[in-house]
Amino acid sequence: MPVIQLLITYYLLFIIMNANELLERYACGEHNFTGQNLTSFNLDNADLIGIILSGANLNNAHLTFTFLNRAQLNKSNLEGAQLNGANLNQANLTEAILHNANFHGAILERAILTSADITLANFLDANLISADLRGADLSGANLTGACLRGANLREEKRIYISTLRGAVLFRADLSGADLQGADLARANLRGANLKNTNLRGADMREVDLTDANLNGAMLTDANLVAANLTGATMQNSQFQRAKLMEADLTGVDLSYSNLSNAKLSHSDLSEANLSFCRLNRTDFSRGNLYKVNFEEADLIEAYFARTNLTGANFKNANLVRAELSSANMIDVNLEGATMPDGSVQ
Repeated sequence: MPVIQLLITYYLLFIIMNANELLERYACGEHNFTGQNLTSFNLDNADLIGIILSGANLNNAHLTFTFLNRAQLNKSNLEGAQLNGANLNQANLTEAILHNANFHGAILERAILTSADITLANFLDANLISADLRGADLSGANLTGACLRGANLREEKRIYISTLRGAVLFRADLSGADLQGADLARANLRGANLKNTNLRGADMREVDLTDANLNGAMLTDANLVAANLTGATMQNSQFQRAKLMEADLTGVDLSYSNLSNAKLSHSDLSEANLSFCRLNRTDFSRGNLYKVNFEEADLIEAYFARTNLTGANFKNANLVRAELSSANMIDVNLEGATMPDGSVQ
């Protein structure tokens, strides 16, 4: 046998023996393996519940379907590790390096991932219900179909700033999650469930929210400049002071929502439903509001400078002190509307 091949064989045997040794020591009651070098270890299907691997090097380790419930993996290196289907319920992954790791179908319910490096990681169909992701960097991560109901990604006094910039969250379930102040710029949230999610002050520039569910969501002070919200449902949502300039809101349902003081200049709201909305002092200047439904909406001091309102429906709307002088009002329905001067049509 050639020398190189022999060395490789001995190396592999060394890795296997060490993996087996770890399992044997764990089975004998030893749980603390802090700082150990477990690079490329194969621990697939192992029962390692409650193991302590703080600061351990698990680079490229194989942990498919491994039981790591309540494991201590804080500050560990799991870069490129395979954790498909692994159970990490209530595990501590604070400040862990999870770059390019594979968590496809993994269970991380109530796991702690504060300040973890999750860049380019794969969380396809993963369970992250009530996980703590404050300060985690999920830039470029794939969270397609992941469940993040009740997850915490909130920014708190600049201590924790969650980054999901460019992350893929296609059809992800983020209902009820706390994403206050999170960085979601250019993220893919097509078809995502964001019902009752807290996105107050979030950076959502150029985000793709096509067909997303934002019913009851909190987006006060959020930055949605150039966002794509085509076909999204946003009933009973809060958009006070939100920035939606140049956004695509074609066909959206915003009925019963509050967009007071929001900025929607140059935005496209063609055939959107804004009935029963609060739109006081909202800026629609230079926007395309073709056939928008404003029935029963409050539009006190709304700003429509050079706005296309062709075919818009203002039935029973309140337009007191609204700026309409330079708007395109062709075929507008003003039945029962209160006009800028207080008169009723």
